[in-house]
Amino acid sequence: MSAELFVNVTPKELSIALLEDKRLVELRKEESNVQFAVGDIYLGKIKRIMPGLNAAFVDVGYEKDAFLHYHDLGPQFKTLHKYLNIAKAKKGVIALHKLKPESDINKNGTISDVLSPGQEIIVQITKEPISTKGPRLTSEISIAGRNLILMPFSDRVSVSQKIQKPEERSRLKKLLQSVKPKNYGVIIRTVAEDKRVAELDKELRTLIKRWEETALKLKGTKAPQLVTGEIGRTTAFLRDLFNPTFQSIYINNYDVYREVSDYVELIAPGKEKIVKFHNNKAPLFDQYGIEKQIKASFGKTVSFKSGAYLIIEHTEALHVIDVNSGNRSKSSASQETNALEVNIHAADEIARQLRLRDMGGIIVVDFIDMQDQEHRQKLFEKMKEAMNPDRTKHNILPLTKFGLMQITRQRVRPEMHIETSENCPSCLGTGKTGPTILFTEKIEDNIRIAMQEKKIKNLILRVHPYINAYLKKGLFSIALKWKWKYGFGLSIQPSASLTFMEFKIVDKENKKVDLS
Repeated sequence: MSAELFVNVTPKELSIALLEDKRLVELRKEESNVQFAVGDIYLGKIKRIMPGLNAAFVDVGYEKDAFLHYHDLGPQFKTLHKYLNIAKAKKGVIALHKLKPESDINKNGTISDVLSPGQEIIVQITKEPISTKGPRLTSEISIAGRNLILMPFSDRVSVSQKIQKPEERSRLKKLLQSVKPKNYGVIIRTVAEDKRVAELDKELRTLIKRWEETALKLKGTKAPQLVTGEIGRTTAFLRDLFNPTFQSIYINNYDVYREVSDYVELIAPGKEKIVKFHNNKAPLFDQYGIEKQIKASFGKTVSFKSGAYLIIEHTEALHVIDVNSGNRSKSSASQETNALEVNIHAADEIARQLRLRDMGGIIVVDFIDMQDQEHRQKLFEKMKEAMNPDRTKHNILPLTKFGLMQITRQRVRPEMHIETSENCPSCLGTGKTGPTILFTEKIEDNIRIAMQEKKIKNLILRVHPYINAYLKKGLFSIALKWKWKYGFGLSIQPSASLTFMEFKIVDKENKKVDLS
């Protein structure tokens, strides 16, 4: 399997697409100035104590108070609070390994035993704001690296369950126990398997330094306030995802390109050449066919094999996926065999859709009915196999007697939703037919304002591929006439992300031109 990563940066949005064997499997779209992201560390203030929930609502600066449960405080909460008071009062680095730990809080205690309204507290985002809910918090601070996760105020060393060799688990645990300072815990990630002591020790020191720099920012800080953000979105994505199957990483922003190139050189020396700067005028996602895959994959109906398709719907409580064979030819196979074949292919597509849309919570899948118990078990095993590459925590239950499969998948970010329908090209969604024959005149008027009135010499006009073909048709095309009239600084590009009667005018730095 080969993997390619595409990073599209615009002034308003960061989009990251992961392709495996040229097939889109993960997509992230975030605003460039995103806040309250998973991993961000805040200094918050307790607003309300809820004894009935054994939880507190915390002000971290979001429009809705964040939620912190007693069990998310962590056993070493008293030590964390003691450290906070010292950090806010003292200048310079506070050596955590010299701090005398306080006793652990009672695991069966109540929230009012340790927190009170108005109290300041260090918290970390574990779930981003979703729908009507504010962020979910924890006070068990963790700082993730490529091979290790640092846990300040803990002394435990844990090894990923995916590292199965007993001798390797023992080696890694003894190694980290010998090099880590007191009052620091470590979780050893799967990718640390067979890594040398020098590499792990270097990363551990880097993570400790990052925590100490975070603690320095607490001096003079008043809640609510962001203390330190997660590392760059692209770098964080790579940290969790990067593996030897990566062949190329394309990035259209030079600053992000340098950041990612330096990071890849750090975690995989010699592989930094796979990071490539996309300096082409054509939009990155359009040039590599990603925009077409997005439009084909995010609708309510998703086709996947020989006419078979899925119907995906979302309710407040859960997601429902219905598997249909459609007009698929059954040839001479029995109905049971045909149902098994469709269901097996559907399992692959469902696993891809869950990753692609980042669907979380409860997912109920209505597969095509099968009577043979062996076939039902085979489908269950196939579903587990297809979901295996999914890094998000999930659980799959066998088929019920009604042919339903229940899946739970951890939700830490809002579900990815992309509008795939387009307005009617005749009425533009108004229900009334308009003078669409004047569409080219409308575009030309905008070009005239930009190039003659706004005095912008270099422009890029982006239109739907069909409109692009129309504008460039013939020897003396409309596009050529516009260039002769307004200047050859005008460039016309097709963009599959635009609807049929939509156009966009940007400057050479890809910023939308203000025509008001």
